[in-house]
Amino acid sequence: MPLALFALAVSAFGIGTTEFVMMGLLPNVAADLGTSVPTAGHLVSAYAIGVVIGAPLLTALGSRVPRKKMLLLLMALFVVGNLASALAPGFGWLVAGRVLAGLPHGAFFGVGAVVAARLVAEGRQARAVATMFLGLTVANILGVPAATLLGQHLGWRATFLVVTVIGLLAMAALARLVPYVPVDERQSLGREVRALGRPQVLLGLLTAVFGFAGVFAVYSYLASMTTEVMGLAESSVTLVLALFGIGMTAGALAAGPLTDRALRPTLYGSLTALALVLVAFRFTIHVPWLALVTVVVLGAVGFMTTTPLQMLVMNKAKDAPTLASASNHSAFNLANAGGAWAGGAAVAAGWGWTSPALVGAVLAVLGLAIAAVAGLLDRARTDEGASRVVAGGAPAAERAVSGSSSPASGS
Repeated sequence: MPLALFALAVSAFGIGTTEFVMMGLLPNVAADLGTSVPTAGHLVSAYAIGVVIGAPLLTALGSRVPRKKMLLLLMALFVVGNLASALAPGFGWLVAGRVLAGLPHGAFFGVGAVVAARLVAEGRQARAVATMFLGLTVANILGVPAATLLGQHLGWRATFLVVTVIGLLAMAALARLVPYVPVDERQSLGREVRALGRPQVLLGLLTAVFGFAGVFAVYSYLASMTTEVMGLAESSVTLVLALFGIGMTAGALAAGPLTDRALRPTLYGSLTALALVLVAFRFTIHVPWLALVTVVVLGAVGFMTTTPLQMLVMNKAKDAPTLASASNHSAFNLANAGGAWAGGAAVAAGWGWTSPALVGAVLAVLGLAIAAVAGLLDRARTDEGASRVVAGGAPAAERAVSGSSSPASGS
């Protein structure tokens, strides 16, 4: 794999740390700023809102900017947002800082995924994209637990100062290792928008919104579940978050080759497993060792969905993939915000700290249903195209090729 993928992974590590660390710090931030944990959960949603707004906006504004320069500009904005969060004088300012830090997230991964795919040979694109996302998952093994521990001992502001430094290091890696990647001359904003409006792209984005929300309905409140339901000490939160990160990394590593081999089956299987594991977590959470095992599996099946969803929208918008790729991260963060809101609403309604697991299972099933509908429509269109070729009298060998499709193509 090219060294440029390492620079993208380092950047993803910083982005993943700042995105997910708030889940572990919610009790600390709530206590410091004099608010409740469900209210502090709005800080998770604030970051997600920044991603949702920033992904299409910044991608559109930078559509003609060379890819390496665009990555550096986006990472610079990330640094500013985290510094603003560290220096925020109150809750409202912290919300604003989180929105600002989230703005470059989707655009960075959108551009980064396209760059990663261009750096490798045909048939290895999913592995390259998964390598970039590996930084995101490793952040949950090392970055988030370490940053959470730091926040618990030195205050949550110290966490965001450290993330600011990570962002600066990521900029240095990008500047040194990523080659010049020109903008495709055929690329235009109009073409990108038209590609984004294709039914299969929109269905892929909806799958991410609902399916991935199931993960965040639980993960957003995992710190409180650890202490309130599992009965473990606050110091154990870092262990639980690290275990979730180990699962994420295992899922991301498996997703790359599986997606290259069979995209839709990987997507269907991971969403089905996610729904089942979330239901199981509702019961295993009361037995600490079983709960910890379930957390690992939840991280694995939850993040096994990310690579097939990313490749699906890129494949379906193949001639103009940047905006679709970035918008996929808007979808992931709508899932982040929606899952955090739905899980918090269940807790606030008095249904208990285990209720987000069942809420998440329902959301995962909805995502699976949308993915299944998209697959059926895709197959119907493929069969219709094959029928037209047959009706036109194509030779048998040609008809066989026309009626087949590569599993990695997203068909």
